[in-house]
Amino acid sequence: QVQLVESGGGLVQAGGSLRLSCTASANIFTIDAAWYRQGPGKARELIAAITNLGITNYADSVKGRFTISRDPTKHTVNLQMNSLKPEDTAVYYCNARHIPTMRDYWGQGTQVTVPS
Repeated sequence: QVQLVESGGGLVQAGGSLRLSCTASANIFTIDAAWYRQGPGKARELIAAITNLGITNYADSVKGRFTISRDPTKHTVNLQMNSLKPEDTAVYYCNARHIPTMRDYWGQGTQVTVPS
């Protein structure tokens, strides 16, 4: 069982920045992690991922603005979000695939609001 706890959401003006953190109860090097988001009336979408080897990928909608990283000493996977836009408004979810068991886990979600 891997527990994920997200933090760092909030309200920020367009052009501003936020940093989301996801604290995992497992060794970071045993999981492939990702951030998803679900905007109002939209499907949940994958926006950034980092493998257990540290390889990253981004959705085109956030490339160049968001950065996913991890801190093994704190068991966290972070999402630095810069140049935020109103269309970034969504609930952001942390996801982890535990490689030894191939089971997926989700955080509870954190709201990010960028007023237009």
